[in-house]
Amino acid sequence: MTLVQDLLFVLGLGLFVLGLLTGLVVPRMRNPRMAVASHMQGMTNGPFLVVVGLLWPHVELPHAWEVVVVVLLAYGAYANWLATQLAALWGSGHKHAPLATGDHRASPARERAVELLLVTLAPAMLVGTVVLAVGVLR
Repeated sequence: MTLVQDLLFVLGLGLFVLGLLTGLVVPRMRNPRMAVASHMQGMTNGPFLVVVGLLWPHVELPHAWEVVVVVLLAYGAYANWLATQLAALWGSGHKHAPLATGDHRASPARERAVELLLVTLAPAMLVGTVVLAVGVLR
């Protein structure tokens, strides 16, 4: 196994554990619906990082692009969990998740923090996944 695979496995399993722990505290959150979303982000994105680690021996990219893929996917996966977790704690996220947020509102600074994570994680995941696919298909 390579160092990158080990890193992806640790990051994936760590995020999966965060998802499990999040599931335990859903009823205690200010916005339990958003807490369920955070739980699901950990439960799905954690295994996704593990799968990327399993695919890694089939990736053929220049080293710099390998680093880009790992950074983008790790950032996107953890930012997704963190954004929804903060939204659950603070009752924020109305702009990008109005159905999950409902009537909950947070301070403008907290809303901006969640919004920043949400709008940056999507392109990170998309670009990281496309470059990963290119590396696997080479």
